[in-house]
Amino acid sequence: MIDDFVLQTITPVTHDLGGFKVHRTLPSRPRTMVGPFLFFDQMGPAQLAVGNGIDVRPHPHINLATVTYLFKGAIGHRDSLGSNLVIEPGAVNLMTAGHGIVHSERSPGEERAHGPVLSGIQTWLALPEKDEEMDPAFEHVPAADLPVIADNRVTARIIMGSLWGKSAPTTTYAGTIYADIALEPGGEVPIDAAAEERAVYLALGEAVLDGVPLAPMTLYVLKPGVPVTLASMTGGRVMLCGGDAFATPRHVWWNFVSSSRDRINQAKRDWKAGNFPLVPGDDEEFIPIPEVPLTVSYP
Repeated sequence: MIDDFVLQTITPVTHDLGGFKVHRTLPSRPRTMVGPFLFFDQMGPAQLAVGNGIDVRPHPHINLATVTYLFKGAIGHRDSLGSNLVIEPGAVNLMTAGHGIVHSERSPGEERAHGPVLSGIQTWLALPEKDEEMDPAFEHVPAADLPVIADNRVTARIIMGSLWGKSAPTTTYAGTIYADIALEPGGEVPIDAAAEERAVYLALGEAVLDGVPLAPMTLYVLKPGVPVTLASMTGGRVMLCGGDAFATPRHVWWNFVSSSRDRINQAKRDWKAGNFPLVPGDDEEFIPIPEVPLTVSYP
């Protein structure tokens, strides 16, 4: 029975962003965090029209780290540190906001020319309180530098942390596990029970957990300390995420995350006043602060 190993099941809220959809499972009313993960979005899969693309104008973040990981397509990233890089499938972009950063995400020109494909996962990680106001940073880890476990008709790429005896070079600020598990038909893999908090998410295809079918685009928070086996009869793509439980809650309002509501209110005032840095090469547009944000926590 699923209750033997699943603590919570979180269904997505879907937002249509014009040309593609995002499916959000965190934050949610039932739960704000799984380990350091407090935002979990699946982008697409989508095929955009020729000449079109995604254009996420410059916007701010504080007190968090964003992690972008693609299955297909490409996204151009620019930020107020001067970073300018295209992320492609299998690589990871880690942007640490610290006391404040601004970035934009747009489809590269060559993608627009033939109609961009977009499929991937974007997550946010809470920073420990001691690191919330650190200096902003950006890190790109190529796909070739991330360890891959290939066995028993399963190929698992470790994006962050240590799993199956190997460790990713990606920076972590708290205990974190994050992996992309591609299952061929008949593939199966054990899910380590060591992390304090863990969740699995079926992004594509079909998979079962200890024989129980997983619903697509649904986050299954696993019971602590209970080992389980992930398998697929026809093939699927599953994300594993989690890590150390946070002792103090995090508040989320729009793109701002903090252990302090006062700090979020200060960030709102700073963005309205134009006190955040600009993005070199993409400083003519910005996203205004919303009256009612789509992303909020429910503490």
